[in-house]
Amino acid sequence: MSTQSINPPPRSPSKRAWMRFKQKRRGYWSLIILSLLFAFSLMAEVICNDKPLVVKYKEHWYFPIVSNPAETVYGGDFDAPTDYFDPFIRQQLSKEGNFAVFPLNPYHYTTLNYFASAPNPAPPSFENWLGTDDRGRDLIARLLYGFRVSILFALALTVSGTLLGIATGAVQGFFAGKVDITVQRFIEIWSSMPELYLLIIFSAVFEPSVSILLILLSLFGWMGLSDYVRAEFLRNRQLDYVRAARALGLSNWQIIWKHVLPNSMTPVVTFLPFRMSAAILSLTSLDFLGLGVPPGTPSLGELLSQGKNNIDAWWISLSTFAVLVITLLLLTFMGDALRDALDPRHLGEQESK
Repeated sequence: MSTQSINPPPRSPSKRAWMRFKQKRRGYWSLIILSLLFAFSLMAEVICNDKPLVVKYKEHWYFPIVSNPAETVYGGDFDAPTDYFDPFIRQQLSKEGNFAVFPLNPYHYTTLNYFASAPNPAPPSFENWLGTDDRGRDLIARLLYGFRVSILFALALTVSGTLLGIATGAVQGFFAGKVDITVQRFIEIWSSMPELYLLIIFSAVFEPSVSILLILLSLFGWMGLSDYVRAEFLRNRQLDYVRAARALGLSNWQIIWKHVLPNSMTPVVTFLPFRMSAAILSLTSLDFLGLGVPPGTPSLGELLSQGKNNIDAWWISLSTFAVLVITLLLLTFMGDALRDALDPRHLGEQESK
């Protein structure tokens, strides 16, 4: 038996960290479940839509989910996009030789069911499995699209805040001295700015949009992470491998990028799920107060506001609260698993297993 078969080659640090993360079954399965839910929400147009996936009408094939033809194509009177809830259109498509394949949930997040049998907000029924909101829109569609908006917004806010935090903390910690003191004073002044008041002012001046909201929250979301990156750089800049790199003639930015930064990423990776949780909560809170995404955009916070205004419609608050709790729990379990996997106090114990 060869020596190589007895002593397997050592894994890279990233692979060892991934294997330790997989040993945390709760966090590992939380990552899988959240990834599946996010992938499911990315296909929301195929799952929840008021337009058929495929239509065959008089030997012609149409794909309304991609391009919705005018209702004159189906024998209607108006040269306008087809409303597939119209009884006349339904009758035309049900004739012999014609058919339409609808999504699993035949409602878009903007669909108003004018032919509903119950007043809005309607309780769960065979037509709307989780009921409707106060405007008659399907709750499943609103939740699915709102979940996608929350995750995408949280990812964008986490990436922007992380990049700003890494850049600021790296400059502070590596150069230290006057640079560190100057930037730290600026952070103290900037952190004292009333973020909520600024959001109210900007929402009154500018037209509400997701991009403006993302920019405003990014301007304040990087300061917490920069402190941890600064501390890591202050510690690592004094180590021998940095001194050796200086002796070899590497520039400061080469040392930062190739040597110090890769060894200072532990707090960054550990806090990513928790930063996403905070971003989702921030968006939900602002939408609840009416300071978030533009009106009409599917939003979990807007659904919570509807639940507050319609206490009897328990299905609105209950389903929205369940989506929020499950999402935040999955992110918290992932964060706990990452923290344990990257904790140096447990490395020796886990490597020996």
